[in-house]
Amino acid sequence: MSQKIKSNPWSWIPSLYFAEGIPYIIVMFVASDMYKTLGISNASLAFWTSILYLPWVIKPLWSPFVDIYATKRKWIVWMQLALAFAFFGVSFALHMPWWFPATLMFLWAMAFASSTHDIAADGFYMLALDEHTQTFFTGIRATFYRLAMIAGLGLLVIITGLILDNTGLDTLHVNISAVPQSQITETIQKPEIKIVEEEGEPVILVFPEEVKVPLYNEADASPCDSTVIFFALSAPPEDDEVVKMTFGQKKGSKDIFLASSGLFEFDKNNWNIPQKAVIKAKPNLKETASTRFDAKAGDVPFSWSVSIAFLGILFLLLSLYHKYILPSPESDNRENKKQEGSYFHVFATFFKKEGIVPTVIFLLLYRFSESQLTKMASPFLLDSSENGGMALSLTEKGFAYGTVGLIALVVGGILGGIVASRNGLKKWIWWMALSINVPNVVYIFMSYALPDNLIVVNACIAVEQFGYGFGFTGYMLYMLYIAGKGEYKTAHFAIATGFMALGMMIPGMISGVIQEFLGYQHFFIYVIICTIPSFVALWFIKIDPGFGKKKMEH
Repeated sequence: MSQKIKSNPWSWIPSLYFAEGIPYIIVMFVASDMYKTLGISNASLAFWTSILYLPWVIKPLWSPFVDIYATKRKWIVWMQLALAFAFFGVSFALHMPWWFPATLMFLWAMAFASSTHDIAADGFYMLALDEHTQTFFTGIRATFYRLAMIAGLGLLVIITGLILDNTGLDTLHVNISAVPQSQITETIQKPEIKIVEEEGEPVILVFPEEVKVPLYNEADASPCDSTVIFFALSAPPEDDEVVKMTFGQKKGSKDIFLASSGLFEFDKNNWNIPQKAVIKAKPNLKETASTRFDAKAGDVPFSWSVSIAFLGILFLLLSLYHKYILPSPESDNRENKKQEGSYFHVFATFFKKEGIVPTVIFLLLYRFSESQLTKMASPFLLDSSENGGMALSLTEKGFAYGTVGLIALVVGGILGGIVASRNGLKKWIWWMALSINVPNVVYIFMSYALPDNLIVVNACIAVEQFGYGFGFTGYMLYMLYIAGKGEYKTAHFAIATGFMALGMMIPGMISGVIQEFLGYQHFFIYVIICTIPSFVALWFIKIDPGFGKKKMEH
């Protein structure tokens, strides 16, 4: 393979930034999906997955060592290999009795390896390309980074959902009707249920098979608005197996809802003991209505284990590919020698930059709203209707992010890079700030309307993803602008991304608690209010009008 081909930016920028985005999205977002489907609460998953952001916050502390020891090219290959083993670790830990702390431990290792990989990759990008080429490829780089995130949230989740739907027990569809109380002739009590063990794999049973809930009417002799149903299995699971079943609304009238827990566990000791769920109709529902609930008992740990192990194989291949395809710029070696012994000087020169105070405030606040939205977007899309969520399956959620959302993101990211390289960042930064913040209103709409139509859901996600792709390009360009002013570009870019990570971590940690307190509807309104600080911070920063545009003209 010739050096010319190896040095072509198109041969390594897309794959490098795809590799940079994958572990980040797994740690920060897909882990939330995983823990949500495994029964962890919104508050807990938001807190622990936000804590995992810490390696990106403190990565400037070891970024000088990445500059000093070995080349960034070698760091990239080593860290991709380490990430492969971290993925395999998570896959294996999901089958352990103490799976929650074990998976967190491997996610911590993944976060440290990924943040170190970010330092090396971003530094390599600035050393291997001139400034104009950097500006041109900013949109491409951001797009493939975001493409990796969409692949994680989209394709990976789709694969997991398909495995989930085809493992464990068959899904039981429960049709429920709300009818006048006079039409309900009988109810079932728990002692009346007798289960005869069947041969073969167990299936989910529901009693009664035809479920009716009474419409509330004060004129009735004994007005009622609820009914009780029971679940059991047709046969015991294997000796050590625990069947975890979830029961939630899939589609139909939102005025019929689950008024009890939708989580059930069956084992060899209680498989034939009916477990109760309570279905209610809202008092304002006066006419007959219907809905469908699904009882699911797929093998959740196995499904996630397979898809995450696939990422381990992918990173083994990426490590091998980049070992041979990455160019070897002479500046990689020269900068390492120049920065020896300059650990404290690296930090001092960053904080001596002109206008550093408003810069740091901007880095912390630009994504203040998005940092909270992204933590709760996935739980909202996956949560049941009775909890205010969209009740999408993993497959449906993955499809929404991985198709229309992907196209919108690519268009937004590339467009952001093109306009910035033609007219300069300064001209577009306000439009980019509007783009990354305002489209979040689609979540307010979805939380109130809870649309059953997947086309509407896909359209809403497309709007938000296009805005993010366009707006995030401006943020990345501004960090390149700050890091490029003076020497130590690699370490200064790492410091800038560290502040970005801190601005994502702290709001994200509390987002789950705020959401559980406010509910999804009020939480998304709160998220829009949280866009105000980013515009205030933007007002005080200064950008050279020629940044980006000047390089294009040359």
